[in-house]
Amino acid sequence: MRIVKTAGALIVSAAFGLSLWGCPKDKTETSTPTGGGTGTAESAGAPAGKKLRIAVIPKGTQNSYWVGLKQGAEAAATADPNIEIIWQGPEPENDSTNQVDVFKTQVNNKVDGIVLAVIDKDSMVNPVKEAMAKGIKVVTVDSGLAKDKDSSVCYIATDNVAGGAKAADTLAEAIGKKGNVGLLYFQKGSGSSDEREKGFEDEIKKYPDIHLVQSREARDPNKAADETTNMLTAHSDIVGIFAANEPNGDGAANVLKQRKLGGKIKVVAFDTSESEIQALKDGTILALIVQSPYQMGLQGVKAAVKAIKGEDVGPKLVDSGLTVVTKDNLNTPEVQKLLNPGK
Repeated sequence: MRIVKTAGALIVSAAFGLSLWGCPKDKTETSTPTGGGTGTAESAGAPAGKKLRIAVIPKGTQNSYWVGLKQGAEAAATADPNIEIIWQGPEPENDSTNQVDVFKTQVNNKVDGIVLAVIDKDSMVNPVKEAMAKGIKVVTVDSGLAKDKDSSVCYIATDNVAGGAKAADTLAEAIGKKGNVGLLYFQKGSGSSDEREKGFEDEIKKYPDIHLVQSREARDPNKAADETTNMLTAHSDIVGIFAANEPNGDGAANVLKQRKLGGKIKVVAFDTSESEIQALKDGTILALIVQSPYQMGLQGVKAAVKAIKGEDVGPKLVDSGLTVVTKDNLNTPEVQKLLNPGK
């Protein structure tokens, strides 16, 4: 494999085997082609002597979550010497315009396939359709497109609605099924954010004595800290917070720790940054809803290669699984494997 960089306790779902819903300078960071060996790719979609170039485009490159996606994609290239991985994406996760530009650049570079975590589910629909029309196979992961079934080869992701609902149930149990709670979502128009928000809101309504009194948007830990502070100022009686992604989990935990409210206000957060894991250990965060970006990257590349070769990719929608991690199950072999894939 060749990698080059250029500028720029409770287990809830099968976190490791994929289950089916219905495939397996702008501010950008680019990894130049990652590939293995000197083999050839022979099929109707891949002429003999030609390596398959797969661009992997995340939402952002700043958060540790996306490292897992990259590791999974690189693992696919390690296993198949006929694959090159090109890693490129915007730095901040809200730069949908830049992501469209990155996508179009890779299309113009005539890559064979693209694995894409979509920032804006609407603005990326036409670029994906245009790429597919040119024969470039696009697999969406983590966050999909509007009308995704008709646009990309397949969509591999956490069931984000179920993840939001699981967060609601976990938080409800922790606060005794009563009290005021808040929500930190990360971007309107992002499929995963919208779905987690919906899952949480719909599920929390099932608890008549719990009231969602604040929903605030934040995309980085500093903004999340500000919005958590604003939330607590407006509603000092809040007893629980759902932070829908890694930066929001970090920001909320930082505020509660500084105010010595860790453990008093219950926090359920998505993902597993080092600081989130530490907050889980010290009791500032109650539980983490853990995805498998590694599997999304691994299976996303595999699906793109199958599509390029004209092989059956399988279902259009694939659930990559989620796990609720608490202090009680943090050190179990199953959870450690999820947190440290490939080891």
